Amino acid sequence: MLHVRRRSARAVTPRISTYSIVAHDPDAREWGVAVQSKFLAVGAAVPHARAEVGAVATQALANLAYGPRGLDLLADGLDAAETVAQLTREDPRRDDRQLGVVDRNGRGATFTGAACLAWAGGIAGQNFAAQGNILESADTVEALATTFTATAGTPLATRLIACLEAAQAAGGDRRGQQSAALLVVRDGGGYGGGSDRAVDLRVDDHPAPIAELARIYELHDRLFGSTPTDAWLPVDASLRDEIGERLARLGYRQADLEQAFLAWAGTLNLEERIDGLERIDPVVLTVLRAG
Repeated sequence: MLHVRRRSARAVTPRISTYSIVAHDPDAREWGVAVQSKFLAVGAAVPHARAEVGAVATQALANLAYGPRGLDLLADGLDAAETVAQLTREDPRRDDRQLGVVDRNGRGATFTGAACLAWAGGIAGQNFAAQGNILESADTVEALATTFTATAGTPLATRLIACLEAAQAAGGDRRGQQSAALLVVRDGGGYGGGSDRAVDLRVDDHPAPIAELARIYELHDRLFGSTPTDAWLPVDASLRDEIGERLARLGYRQADLEQAFLAWAGTLNLEERIDGLERIDPVVLTVLRAG
């Protein structure tokens, strides 16, 4: 792992005092960013990612051009360290910036400018880059890194939320909490397969933004997550009758049961989890049984 740490007492323009982790899951072919800050709507500024290219977090006195410019450099074939070097070389205010990058192969790199406010620094390793500024201590960034490593084998979005929770427990932003965001991309991973944004959630202003982010991610996963098809339940005659009875009690009494089922699922935004009525996702069945 590469550790980069800087301290400064120089106060200038208001900054995105933040901790973030940029990461890659090579098995799922996902890239993502999770971030928390004492800053309004941090998700509008810090996280950037593109499927099969990489991910970037730009913070401190954030240069928002680092996001799209960094992704373009990665798409052109630069690795994470080369991308960090190029972005900061082009920027006369690099000393005020903080940056984390993970490339398409999971190589991580982090940069903390000499003028970032203490505590500020980062740790980069294979498949991640963790960084923060205006933190209680280095423990916050170390918690991001160790939690990411310890949660290997679980879904990337879940890992990233766990990293934020651990970082906050270790001290977090010394100014407090306000907003958080989670971005995970995967080729065709967005709604209907029309984009790469598998998860794009933001808590813009909340006293406990990480807990709220975890709550809305749970809702997101229930609606738009996926259950392996071999875990779906066959709809035999008995289950088909039950589904029909439950739909009727809920007001879905179309003559064609599949049409009734589709109408109900669409009303509850569960259409991504259904595929006819030969088999049923157990998550969908649980929701139907709950009424």
